[in-house]
Amino acid sequence: MDRRKVLIAVAAVIAALGTLLVFLYVHGADQRANDRYRALKVLVAVKQIDAGETVAAAQAAGKIGVSTITQGDELVGALSTLGPISSEIAQTTIYPGEQIIAGKFAATAATTSTLTIPKGDVAISINLTDTARVAGFVNPGDQVAIFLTANNGAGLPGYYTKLLLPKVEVIAVGTTTVVATTTTSTTGTQTTEQLPRTLFTLGVPQAEAQKIIYASVNGELAFGLVTPTSAVAPDAGANAGDLLH
Repeated sequence: MDRRKVLIAVAAVIAALGTLLVFLYVHGADQRANDRYRALKVLVAVKQIDAGETVAAAQAAGKIGVSTITQGDELVGALSTLGPISSEIAQTTIYPGEQIIAGKFAATAATTSTLTIPKGDVAISINLTDTARVAGFVNPGDQVAIFLTANNGAGLPGYYTKLLLPKVEVIAVGTTTVVATTTTSTTGTQTTEQLPRTLFTLGVPQAEAQKIIYASVNGELAFGLVTPTSAVAPDAGANAGDLLH
């Protein structure tokens, strides 16, 4: 076989492999999209379930029902049957529309404890969506960086995102509730989503408390979970003009 035929054969093999890889990628992307929107059955609270109420009592009172959601909206620990918690007790108030999560139930009633506030600090609470709270991985005792997304601030044009505080201690995590949020597209179409929001209590000095409260009223806050090796420092932030640079 001469050199030209060898090169043609190699090119044909490479082309075939390229076509196969493209097919596999597209097929995988389609499968991931299908999985994201696959319908699931989960248990939800139909009526308020009070802290200290048994699962058996809540079920007998008709407080637990079944709802259909997409896989992407399923919360970590959401249940489709009561089997794993059938003999357990609610550890916190569960509001209508919330998914029934195993972590909110235990074999014994939750004990009431006094909130421990770091010396010299004050305790404040803010409500965050599921994505803004690091998908539920933030727990009491964790350190978080707080980021602010707002409009026309710090001399930046339009919307910007900027580090507000580099390290804040979370001293308590409250209940998760489902809040209806309506957004309007540029064409005027309105879309309503049911978004879970969780209450976080922070221990901070007065000056930081004032910043957080003001920022929560005038913009959107988001947590970044901080570890001892995290490199977090104030900078100029980012806006639309920075995205492609």
